[in-house]
Amino acid sequence: MSFQPYVPPEQLMKDRSEYARKGISRGKSVVALEYADGLLFLAENPSSTLHKISEIYDRIAFAGVGKYSEFEDLRISGVRLADLRGYSYGREDVTAKTLANAYSQALSAIFTTQMKPYEVEILVGQVGDRPEENELFHILFDGSVADEKGFVGMGGRSDELTGHLRDSYRAGESLEEAVRLAAKALADTEDRPIDAPKLEAAVLDRTRGRRKFRRLDDSEVADVLSSSSVEGGKP
Repeated sequence: MSFQPYVPPEQLMKDRSEYARKGISRGKSVVALEYADGLLFLAENPSSTLHKISEIYDRIAFAGVGKYSEFEDLRISGVRLADLRGYSYGREDVTAKTLANAYSQALSAIFTTQMKPYEVEILVGQVGDRPEENELFHILFDGSVADEKGFVGMGGRSDELTGHLRDSYRAGESLEEAVRLAAKALADTEDRPIDAPKLEAAVLDRTRGRRKFRRLDDSEVADVLSSSSVEGGKP
Protein backbone atom coordinates (compact mmCIF):
# COMPACT_ATOMS: atom_id res chain seq x y z
CA MET A 1 0.00 0.00 0.00
CA SER A 2 1.58 3.26 -1.12
CA PHE A 3 1.82 6.22 1.21
CA GLN A 4 0.93 9.68 -0.13
CA PRO A 5 2.44 12.45 2.00
CA TYR A 6 0.06 15.23 2.96
CA VAL A 7 0.77 18.64 1.39
CA PRO A 8 -1.25 21.64 2.59
CA PRO A 9 -3.34 23.10 -0.27
CA GLU A 10 -1.79 26.56 0.10
CA GLN A 11 1.72 25.07 -0.21
CA LEU A 12 0.68 23.06 -3.27
CA MET A 13 -0.70 26.18 -4.98
CA LYS A 14 2.43 28.14 -4.07
CA ASP A 15 4.69 25.45 -5.52
CA ARG A 16 2.69 25.32 -8.74
CA SER A 17 2.77 29.11 -9.05
CA GLU A 18 6.55 29.21 -8.59
CA TYR A 19 6.99 26.44 -11.14
CA ALA A 20 4.87 28.23 -13.73
CA ARG A 21 6.57 31.59 -13.15
CA LYS A 22 10.03 30.05 -13.59
CA GLY A 23 9.00 28.57 -16.92
CA ILE A 24 7.48 31.84 -18.12
CA SER A 25 10.57 33.82 -17.04
CA ARG A 26 12.69 31.88 -19.54
CA GLY A 27 10.55 33.13 -22.45
CA LYS A 28 10.85 36.32 -24.47
CA SER A 29 8.50 39.20 -23.68
CA VAL A 30 5.48 40.48 -25.61
CA VAL A 31 4.14 44.04 -25.75
CA ALA A 32 0.66 45.15 -26.81
CA LEU A 33 -0.20 48.81 -27.35
CA GLU A 34 -3.26 50.72 -28.41
CA TYR A 35 -2.46 53.18 -31.21
CA ALA A 36 -4.57 55.57 -33.24
CA ASP A 37 -5.96 53.02 -35.71
CA GLY A 38 -6.02 49.86 -33.60
CA LEU A 39 -3.82 47.52 -31.57
CA LEU A 40 -0.12 46.71 -32.03
CA PHE A 41 1.48 43.47 -30.84
CA LEU A 42 5.29 43.26 -30.73
CA ALA A 43 7.44 40.38 -29.45
CA GLU A 44 11.06 39.34 -29.45
CA ASN A 45 11.06 36.15 -31.51
CA PRO A 46 14.11 34.92 -33.45
CA SER A 47 12.00 32.28 -35.25
CA SER A 48 10.33 33.18 -38.53
CA THR A 49 7.99 30.18 -38.47
CA LEU A 50 6.94 29.69 -34.82
CA HIS A 51 4.66 32.64 -34.15
CA LYS A 52 3.90 34.12 -30.74
CA ILE A 53 1.27 36.46 -32.23
CA SER A 54 -1.60 35.14 -34.34
CA GLU A 55 -5.07 35.86 -35.66
CA ILE A 56 -7.99 34.23 -33.86
CA TYR A 57 -10.96 35.76 -35.69
CA ASP A 58 -12.02 38.82 -37.70
CA ARG A 59 -11.18 41.44 -35.05
CA ILE A 60 -9.37 39.29 -32.50
CA ALA A 61 -5.69 38.43 -32.04
CA PHE A 62 -3.80 36.17 -29.65
CA ALA A 63 -0.32 36.48 -28.13
CA GLY A 64 1.48 34.07 -25.82
CA VAL A 65 4.66 33.83 -23.77
CA GLY A 66 6.19 30.84 -22.02
CA LYS A 67 6.16 27.27 -23.30
CA TYR A 68 5.40 27.34 -27.01
CA SER A 69 3.65 23.96 -27.27
CA GLU A 70 1.25 24.93 -24.48
CA PHE A 71 0.20 28.36 -25.72
CA GLU A 72 -0.02 27.01 -29.27
CA ASP A 73 -2.45 24.38 -27.98
CA LEU A 74 -4.50 27.18 -26.39
CA ARG A 75 -4.42 29.21 -29.61
CA ILE A 76 -5.74 26.32 -31.69
CA SER A 77 -8.51 25.70 -29.16
CA GLY A 78 -9.44 29.38 -29.35
CA VAL A 79 -9.63 29.30 -33.15
CA ARG A 80 -11.90 26.25 -33.01
CA LEU A 81 -14.16 27.85 -30.41
CA ALA A 82 -14.39 31.09 -32.41
CA ASP A 83 -15.18 29.24 -35.66
CA LEU A 84 -17.84 27.12 -33.99
CA ARG A 85 -19.51 30.07 -32.29
CA GLY A 86 -19.38 32.20 -35.45
CA TYR A 87 -20.88 29.39 -37.54
CA SER A 88 -23.55 28.44 -34.99
CA TYR A 89 -24.71 31.97 -34.16
CA GLY A 90 -23.10 34.91 -35.97
CA ARG A 91 -19.70 36.44 -36.55
CA GLU A 92 -20.56 39.37 -34.26
CA ASP A 93 -21.10 36.88 -31.40
CA VAL A 94 -17.39 36.00 -31.35
CA THR A 95 -15.78 38.37 -28.86
CA ALA A 96 -12.48 38.66 -27.01
CA LYS A 97 -14.36 38.54 -23.72
CA THR A 98 -15.93 35.18 -24.60
CA LEU A 99 -12.54 33.74 -25.54
CA ALA A 100 -10.86 35.20 -22.46
CA ASN A 101 -13.48 33.60 -20.22
CA ALA A 102 -12.98 30.24 -21.93
CA TYR A 103 -9.19 30.49 -21.59
CA SER A 104 -9.56 31.50 -17.94
CA GLN A 105 -11.71 28.48 -17.14
CA ALA A 106 -9.37 26.10 -18.98
CA LEU A 107 -6.20 27.43 -17.33
CA SER A 108 -7.84 27.49 -13.89
CA ALA A 109 -8.89 23.84 -14.26
CA ILE A 110 -5.40 22.83 -15.41
CA PHE A 111 -3.78 24.74 -12.54
CA THR A 112 -5.96 23.21 -9.82
CA THR A 113 -6.41 19.63 -11.05
CA GLN A 114 -3.26 18.67 -12.96
CA MET A 115 0.13 17.92 -11.46
CA LYS A 116 1.93 20.36 -13.77
CA PRO A 117 0.41 23.78 -14.56
CA TYR A 118 0.78 25.41 -17.95
CA GLU A 119 3.85 27.65 -18.12
CA VAL A 120 2.13 30.39 -20.10
CA GLU A 121 0.65 33.86 -20.07
CA ILE A 122 -1.65 34.80 -22.91
CA LEU A 123 -3.23 37.94 -24.28
CA VAL A 124 -6.47 38.25 -26.24
CA GLY A 125 -7.10 41.56 -27.99
CA GLN A 126 -10.05 42.89 -29.96
CA VAL A 127 -10.11 46.11 -31.96
CA GLY A 128 -13.30 48.16 -31.85
CA ASP A 129 -14.84 50.58 -34.32
CA ARG A 130 -13.73 53.36 -31.94
CA PRO A 131 -10.64 53.48 -29.70
CA GLU A 132 -12.72 53.31 -26.54
CA GLU A 133 -14.15 49.97 -27.73
CA ASN A 134 -10.75 48.23 -27.86
CA GLU A 135 -10.33 45.28 -25.50
CA LEU A 136 -7.18 43.65 -24.07
CA PHE A 137 -7.50 40.65 -21.76
CA HIS A 138 -4.37 39.36 -20.01
CA ILE A 139 -4.80 35.77 -18.73
CA LEU A 140 -2.28 34.23 -16.32
CA PHE A 141 -1.25 30.61 -15.86
CA ASP A 142 -3.75 30.14 -12.99
CA GLY A 143 -6.72 31.51 -14.91
CA SER A 144 -6.62 35.03 -13.46
CA VAL A 145 -7.87 37.64 -15.94
CA ALA A 146 -7.06 41.34 -16.13
CA ASP A 147 -8.88 43.79 -18.40
CA GLU A 148 -6.05 46.08 -19.55
CA LYS A 149 -6.17 49.53 -21.09
CA GLY A 150 -3.56 51.31 -23.21
CA PHE A 151 -0.72 48.83 -22.98
CA VAL A 152 0.29 45.40 -21.69
CA GLY A 153 3.73 43.91 -21.05
CA MET A 154 4.07 40.22 -20.30
CA GLY A 155 6.86 37.70 -20.02
CA GLY A 156 9.85 37.05 -17.81
CA ARG A 157 10.51 40.67 -16.81
CA SER A 158 6.98 41.97 -17.13
CA ASP A 159 7.14 44.33 -14.13
CA GLU A 160 10.15 46.17 -15.54
CA LEU A 161 8.70 46.14 -19.04
CA THR A 162 5.41 47.57 -17.79
CA GLY A 163 7.34 50.31 -15.98
CA HIS A 164 9.05 51.37 -19.22
CA LEU A 165 5.71 51.41 -21.03
CA ARG A 166 4.01 53.40 -18.28
CA ASP A 167 6.70 56.08 -18.46
CA SER A 168 6.54 56.55 -22.23
CA TYR A 169 3.08 55.52 -23.48
CA ARG A 170 0.79 58.20 -24.89
CA ALA A 171 -2.70 57.56 -26.24
CA GLY A 172 -3.42 58.25 -29.90
CA GLU A 173 0.06 57.63 -31.28
CA SER A 174 0.63 56.62 -34.88
CA LEU A 175 1.61 53.06 -35.78
CA GLU A 176 5.22 54.13 -36.38
CA GLU A 177 5.43 55.81 -32.98
CA ALA A 178 3.88 52.76 -31.30
CA VAL A 179 6.39 50.39 -32.94
CA ARG A 180 9.31 52.56 -31.81
CA LEU A 181 7.96 52.81 -28.27
CA ALA A 182 7.35 49.05 -27.97
CA ALA A 183 10.73 48.13 -29.45
CA LYS A 184 12.53 50.57 -27.17
CA ALA A 185 10.71 49.19 -24.11
CA LEU A 186 11.77 45.65 -25.03
CA ALA A 187 15.39 46.67 -25.68
CA ASP A 188 15.66 48.75 -22.49
CA THR A 189 14.17 45.94 -20.40
CA GLU A 190 16.64 43.41 -21.80
CA ASP A 191 19.57 45.89 -21.65
CA ARG A 192 20.69 44.91 -25.14
CA PRO A 193 19.90 45.75 -28.74
CA ILE A 194 17.15 43.82 -30.51
CA ASP A 195 17.44 43.85 -34.31
CA ALA A 196 14.36 44.12 -36.49
CA PRO A 197 14.62 40.54 -37.88
CA LYS A 198 14.29 39.26 -34.31
CA LEU A 199 11.05 41.16 -33.74
CA GLU A 200 7.64 39.75 -34.58
CA ALA A 201 5.01 42.43 -35.11
CA ALA A 202 1.32 42.45 -36.06
CA VAL A 203 -1.63 44.81 -35.84
CA LEU A 204 -5.39 44.77 -35.58
CA ASP A 205 -6.15 47.69 -37.90
CA ARG A 206 -9.72 49.02 -37.73
CA THR A 207 -9.34 50.70 -41.14
CA ARG A 208 -9.05 47.32 -42.91
CA GLY A 209 -11.94 45.21 -44.20
CA ARG A 210 -13.62 42.39 -42.33
CA ARG A 211 -10.35 40.78 -41.26
CA LYS A 212 -8.40 43.35 -39.23
CA PHE A 213 -5.25 41.31 -38.57
CA ARG A 214 -2.05 42.10 -40.48
CA ARG A 215 1.54 41.05 -39.93
CA LEU A 216 4.33 43.61 -40.31
CA ASP A 217 7.25 42.21 -42.27
CA ASP A 218 10.90 42.64 -41.27
CA SER A 219 11.57 45.39 -43.79
CA GLU A 220 8.60 47.43 -42.58
CA VAL A 221 9.72 47.17 -38.94
CA ALA A 222 13.34 47.92 -39.89
CA ASP A 223 12.32 51.05 -41.81
CA VAL A 224 10.40 52.36 -38.80
CA LEU A 225 13.20 51.62 -36.32
CA SER A 226 16.05 52.87 -38.47
CA SER A 227 14.73 56.43 -38.25
CA SER A 228 15.03 56.57 -34.46
CA SER A 229 18.00 54.34 -33.51
CA VAL A 230 15.69 52.24 -31.35
CA GLU A 231 17.38 49.00 -32.39
CA GLY A 232 20.29 49.83 -30.10
CA GLY A 233 17.96 50.45 -27.19
CA LYS A 234 18.72 54.19 -27.23
CA PRO A 235 16.26 57.07 -27.25
